[in-house]
Amino acid sequence: MSDRSGTPEPGRLARWAAADVVDCDVQITVPSVEHLAPYLDQRWRDYMSESGVRSIDPAQYPKGSPLSARPGAVPEQGPPGSNLDLIRAQVLDHWQLKYAVVNCGFEISAIHNDDWALAMASAVNDWQAAQWLDPEPRLRASIVVPAQNPDYAAKEIDRIGDHPGFVQVLLPVRAEAPLGKRRYWPIYAAAERHGLAVGIYAGGVSGNPVTPVGWPSYYLEDYVGLTQAFQAQVVSLVSEGVFAKFPGLRVVLIEGGFTWLPALMWRFDKNWKGLRREVPWVSREPSSVIRDHIRLTTQPLDEPAEPRQLVETIEQLGCDDMLLFATDYPHWQFDDDEGVLPSGLSPELERAILATNAIATYRF
Repeated sequence: MSDRSGTPEPGRLARWAAADVVDCDVQITVPSVEHLAPYLDQRWRDYMSESGVRSIDPAQYPKGSPLSARPGAVPEQGPPGSNLDLIRAQVLDHWQLKYAVVNCGFEISAIHNDDWALAMASAVNDWQAAQWLDPEPRLRASIVVPAQNPDYAAKEIDRIGDHPGFVQVLLPVRAEAPLGKRRYWPIYAAAERHGLAVGIYAGGVSGNPVTPVGWPSYYLEDYVGLTQAFQAQVVSLVSEGVFAKFPGLRVVLIEGGFTWLPALMWRFDKNWKGLRREVPWVSREPSSVIRDHIRLTTQPLDEPAEPRQLVETIEQLGCDDMLLFATDYPHWQFDDDEGVLPSGLSPELERAILATNAIATYRF
């Protein structure tokens, strides 16, 4: 998307013009905590001023990493993903989108004061509504919540969950505990109550090591290891019975890839057959539960050199409803427009990924 004019390029993109395309992962960024001040009570403005707070949002992408922002995506002022005009030109107009779901990965999980965490989550959501949803009708947003206190998170969902601009609740994949645990169930109850999906994104400041075997030495290890966290959360959500308790719940895995899922489902099914008495609420094969309730965004796309191999992996998912088109803007996950989706897909599956799967997942 190096062309700032927003003019679509020929090729596959031209075929999508009438497809009602939905981008299910556009990352937006709060430029600074000062931008949240108008949405905070005086108590918290004083609290932050007296404490000298300048930022609570650790970057998931190092600023100098080539992955952090596509060429031309850095505005003249502010970080990537903070300028609505650029997103209009480089995403909404460029891809001729019907809708785009914006995700603000503001790390509320880094705040250990529960009351302040709730206040900041509410401020971020009010900022999203005022600065993004009100001026741009093609945008929908995700509700930021203090997941470390699920009762407070549910309170925030109930506060703003009926706003038509919000379509999902956002949780970090690196959480304090597996997300299937019953401590998190108030969040799922509130999401189901308001018809919202739950998005699990590639982030989180839990205090736990970011790999199952301890702290890594290099960012490369951190980034590649994210898929381990997504796999653990899928196993937890199914095993703990979240979808048995909340049969209407939809979970979207954001920015975690998807090529790892077929092998996980095979292993999950095989071991469930021998251990199913331990989890009687999982009354059918875990892969069937996953296909019914879990969706995954397409970027970052781990594409092998042989395109057919990726198509075969998608076929191994065993369901055409699971993948949601995403650019992961402003992150640089593909070099040109032709690389945003796998090649070799049938027209029916391509349209499902571009539009119909998202329309079935979110309350547009």
